[in-house]
Amino acid sequence: MSRLIPHHSTPPTLADLEIIAQTAFAEIPDELRRHAADVVIRVEEFPDEDTERDMELESPFDLLGLYKGVALPGKIFSETQPAVDMILLYRRPILDYWCETGEDLSGLVKHVLIHEIGHHFGFSDEDMERIEDEA
Repeated sequence: MSRLIPHHSTPPTLADLEIIAQTAFAEIPDELRRHAADVVIRVEEFPDEDTERDMELESPFDLLGLYKGVALPGKIFSETQPAVDMILLYRRPILDYWCETGEDLSGLVKHVLIHEIGHHFGFSDEDMERIEDEA
């Protein structure tokens, strides 16, 4: 697969990060991707104020991504689900972390996606680390 990730001489825009996220999603392990096909991935600058308050963040830079929805183990299929399952990636915190650590940006986005998709499945942090190590 050829990568469509733009070259960065300036910080990636929201649109750039969406391309990186789409590419990273295509590269995550099949066991996650095939069951998360209906999960919407959206990129925003920062978490909103409600999320900051609910998660008791000291700073909006403390959160790289968030799974919003009902994890699969908690869903009752006869119930009507009111909202779409969504993964939010937060551009500015991701870029800040990227600059601080020097990690590969695509790898970082893939890591955040795997972690947040893991929440969709109700996986533990240990399960997600194992899946990521296998990726």
